Amino acid sequence: MFTIQVFENSTGEPAYLKKVSVEFSGIFRGFAKDQYTDIKGEAHFSEDDGRGVIYVQGSKVYEGSIEGIKVVHI
Repeated sequence: MFTIQVFENSTGEPAYLKKVSVEFSGIFRGFAKDQYTDIKGEAHFSEDDGRGVIYVQGSKVYEGSIEGIKVVHI
């Protein structure tokens, strides 16, 4: 399980209702189910940790290890 927390670059505030997608590395993992950020900018995923790519609103924002709480800025 892991959480992606999204912040707006322009304001520094949490980004609310943004679609977060995760594509895992490896041929058998694929994509996690898309989640939307809450009022704290957090999107919670029930999938296991791993390596992959994080997308917010369809734009790539991070690539690497995904575990615990990963903070990204858009």
